[in-house]
Amino acid sequence: MTELLPTLRLAGPVVLAEIGWMSMGIVDTVMVGPLGPAAIGAVGMSSSLFIAVAIFGMGIMLGLDTLVAQSYGANRLDDCARWLQHGTCLGLGVGPPIMLLCYAGLSTIDSWGLHAAVRDLAAPYLRVIVLSTLPLLLYATFRRYLQGIHLVRPVMYALVTANLVNALANWTLIYGRLGAPALGIEGSAWATVLARVYMALFLFVTILREHRRRREVQPHVPFRFDPGRVRRLVTLGVPAAAQVTLEVGVFAAASALAGQLDPVSLGSHQIALNIAALAFMVPLGVSSAAAVRVGHAVGARDVHRAVRGGWTALAAGVVIMAGIGTLLLVFPVPMLRVFTNDPQVIDTGVRLLTIAGAFQVFDGTQAVATGVLRGIGDTRTPMIMNVIGHWVLGLPAGYVLCFGRGWGVTGLWIGLSIGLVFVALLLTFVWHRKTARFQFPEHAPALPDLL
Repeated sequence: MTELLPTLRLAGPVVLAEIGWMSMGIVDTVMVGPLGPAAIGAVGMSSSLFIAVAIFGMGIMLGLDTLVAQSYGANRLDDCARWLQHGTCLGLGVGPPIMLLCYAGLSTIDSWGLHAAVRDLAAPYLRVIVLSTLPLLLYATFRRYLQGIHLVRPVMYALVTANLVNALANWTLIYGRLGAPALGIEGSAWATVLARVYMALFLFVTILREHRRRREVQPHVPFRFDPGRVRRLVTLGVPAAAQVTLEVGVFAAASALAGQLDPVSLGSHQIALNIAALAFMVPLGVSSAAAVRVGHAVGARDVHRAVRGGWTALAAGVVIMAGIGTLLLVFPVPMLRVFTNDPQVIDTGVRLLTIAGAFQVFDGTQAVATGVLRGIGDTRTPMIMNVIGHWVLGLPAGYVLCFGRGWGVTGLWIGLSIGLVFVALLLTFVWHRKTARFQFPEHAPALPDLL
């Protein structure tokens, strides 16, 4: 119980920030809804595909969770600033290659097998949304730094206000309000770009103000490039990035497969995926808080607080996601009607949300377990488990059920659920094995043995 309240206090604003992040995609989907199922599917699928690529760069910054939190736990504020400097350099370095990769992939869109109505709308949306890559990477860097030093409220404020920017820009650019041209779903892409630039600037200004406020206890740290720090960031960040990319990528791949079905199936898939992804923001926030709390304890050389923090976060994740899963099972129709009144889309969406409700506990568990392992510096194990669970088991099973057995988009979701269950159980077992020998203070070994 000693770790529960600190974890929840840290997790609360982070959860709200994650919900704010996800809300942008939901607002985009809602505001293009009147344009029809093809527009809903095109925006949702395009956003998923872009994030599946850009998330790798954002994921590299997850190494800052471990490094900044451990430096902060050791009361090394100067070291925290150095990690921020090198994280920013790394983000600026990986941004252009990600953009080139996105544009190269976009040039092959005619061979993706998409429904013609969806393809014609997706291409212009993707061309614009790629421009948000660098702001996204800077936002990710600044956010991880702020979370690592336990300054999470500004992240929440950035996302809440960015949603207002996004909503206003959507209203203006999609339908041609306030004298602007009516750009359709391309206008939605421009709105997202503007919102992401705003988020990066908001957090940058926050960091400047925080450093100015802490000047008496945090000396100015001149920038001196250190290749060793970049290597450390890459060593921790690349497996974490691969894990996040694999997890997001499997849902993007499912969206691409759903794009080969009819527009109603794709629209239902995207709406249900938006709702499930919004629910996932809760354990994702708890996961970030757990990584910081565990990392802080490691930096302070308090093994037992690290172990308690990890198990506390896992228990909290299970309880919260059990409640969310119940809501998805009991109230699917009201949630779907936020997006559409199309009876066919709602009918299919109810089936998908039933599946989503059943896997919420497992989805939350695998997310939080990933965070607690990241807190002790283990980013490789979640990556390996995601490869096996999602790409070896889940997606192939979903493909067979969807196209081989003729279950359609429902089969895809059942396959994805199989992967989530596998990853959740294995990562919890790994955490148990890593921490079992630290149950009693009198037997506690040196801290590095935990890693």
